[in-house]
Amino acid sequence: MSSVSREDVLRALADFRDPETGRDLVRLNQVPNISIHDGLAEVTLGLTTLSAPLWPELQEEAESLLASHLPPDIRVRVRIVEHHRPAEKLGAIGLTAKAVVAVGSGKGGVGKSTVATALALGLARCGSHVGLMDADVYGPSVPHLLGTTQRPTLYEGKIQPIEVENLRVMSMGFVVPKDEAVIWRGPMLHGVVQQFLKDTAWGELDYLIVDMPPGTGDIALSLSQLLPVSGAIVVCTPQELALLDAVKAVAMFRKVNIDVLGMVENMSWFICPSCNARHEIFGTGGAKRKAEELGVPFLGEIPLNVSLRIQGDIGRLSECFSDPISAPAMETVCRNLVRTLVSKRRSEPQLPSLSVLG
Repeated sequence: MSSVSREDVLRALADFRDPETGRDLVRLNQVPNISIHDGLAEVTLGLTTLSAPLWPELQEEAESLLASHLPPDIRVRVRIVEHHRPAEKLGAIGLTAKAVVAVGSGKGGVGKSTVATALALGLARCGSHVGLMDADVYGPSVPHLLGTTQRPTLYEGKIQPIEVENLRVMSMGFVVPKDEAVIWRGPMLHGVVQQFLKDTAWGELDYLIVDMPPGTGDIALSLSQLLPVSGAIVVCTPQELALLDAVKAVAMFRKVNIDVLGMVENMSWFICPSCNARHEIFGTGGAKRKAEELGVPFLGEIPLNVSLRIQGDIGRLSECFSDPISAPAMETVCRNLVRTLVSKRRSEPQLPSLSVLG
């Protein structure tokens, strides 16, 4: 049987880049344990919860990498544990989050708020620390989708976000009565977005998901001015009329220097509960084709589903992850978003290691 040392394992892991920072995992001291006995190399990797939705495939990636570098008669087993790395403050606003993702659409009625809320729920279910900010000031839907009527409180000068389903949530819907209209001009909108970001006690977050207003208004500009945004997701439906507006949303984000992380096609198809036949009511595949044309990732298709509509209407959207039709689609969108972010960070040039002269 071949002989393998701890140093052999560490050399083999040199090409495994940390999903959050994109840097060498070994140099970051995120390999807390290596055990070699009876032809089995057992390795523990410490990863932050930013990449938690991808831990099963990252485990397979590490095992494959080790197997390709170690002798063929050495078996490999990788275990992933949580590694805590504090989030850094973003810009002058002081928000501590590792990724800020805006979810927008070119027009209303495409299910943007449902997708944004389900995305936040899905990331939290996987173990990430997630905040959900409802920036759709004129039509805040998040409180209804989550089934909460709580009102935020102040503590030591900070707004305490409402906690629902392991999410920290802030919305104008918690402040303004639901039958009262918000009639504000641009500067007031900018002010409330700034207050939601700066004066809310979000704590340390892996992700802040921002549900944007529909269309191409100025909240995207406010967001880009207040803090570095990791990227945006554009939600649309398959038909050409909706795609025309989705293209404008992509252009808007690019104009304010927010990277587009991908497109999501909502209401892609409908499965008849009586005959199980698939009906493409609005067409299908339009968003995927448009994403390819625009050079942005395609994150997935979500079906038109009566159960999903009911869950949103009664304020129990989290139950969509128990639905056999909705759950796989939502989980795919979550994983593809994290894959896109991780891929971006891993593809960036590694910072050089600097020695400190004493």
